Amino acid sequence: MTRLVVRRLLLAVPLLLIVSTLTFVLTAVAPGDPAATILGSSATPESIAELNAKLGLDDPILVQYGRWLGDAVTGDLGTSVVTSQSVGQAIGARLPTTLSLVLLGTLVAAVVGIGLGMVSALGGRALSRVTDVLAVVGYVIPNFWLGLMLVYVLSVKLAWFPATGYVALSDSPGGWLRSLVLPVTALAVMGATAVAKQTRDAMREVMGREFITALRADGFSEKQIVFRHALRNAAIPIVTVTGVLFIGMFGGTVLVESVFVLPGLGGLAVTSAQAGDLTMLQGVAVVFCLAVVAANLVVDLAYGWLNPKVRVQ
Repeated sequence: MTRLVVRRLLLAVPLLLIVSTLTFVLTAVAPGDPAATILGSSATPESIAELNAKLGLDDPILVQYGRWLGDAVTGDLGTSVVTSQSVGQAIGARLPTTLSLVLLGTLVAAVVGIGLGMVSALGGRALSRVTDVLAVVGYVIPNFWLGLMLVYVLSVKLAWFPATGYVALSDSPGGWLRSLVLPVTALAVMGATAVAKQTRDAMREVMGREFITALRADGFSEKQIVFRHALRNAAIPIVTVTGVLFIGMFGGTVLVESVFVLPGLGGLAVTSAQAGDLTMLQGVAVVFCLAVVAANLVVDLAYGWLNPKVRVQ
């Protein structure tokens, strides 16, 4: 297991280099001039050129990237060229919002999806068809549209939950939970349907194996068979789709954070891209990449716990 962790961490190094390089190059060649954005529409070409030189934005791309990479290795992600704010501080202020949204969204999708998938697998064709219908509905409904409908019904009409804003967990646990109910629901619906279908298919395959028949013959209760034996054997594909879901939710937060006006990394990435803030966008991309690495590592550790054969590979 230790070798598995070390191997994953070593593979993360080239992944981070590739992601940071692509992000830096693509953002640098995109239309727009950060210096012109900072100085405004009344800026002269001379003042724009002077500011670009001061910020080092007129240097070759490789020189800019090398300078950023040298600082990043020491933990310094730089300073925003637009707001003059530390990138690390800006990300640190917004990271709890995005992590709360993604972690709760993944948890809700996993719990609801596994429950629905198990009921579908054990309950016959009618429930299986219901799962298929819900899966299609979950896939075709955009999360931003669902978010708007949730705001209209549960916030505007019924006034059950706040429509926008975020309350930090340290300020009020109850307020934190209420502020995330609607965005988490909008984010988790599609994921829950994917987990449900994967759970149903995996459980059906496991329940048809010979060892399940042997357990029934030995007198094990159906509850023991399902929860202690069948679910664990079906867990690896479920863990896989949950890991993919966790990673995908970081992309979904961009729209959901916009709908519910949440101060997260998705909104920071959008505003940075619009302003041509290369340093800030680069920092957000690195954090997203680290989240992918962490998710893959957790999935691998879960494989090792569920399947002892993985531990010795």
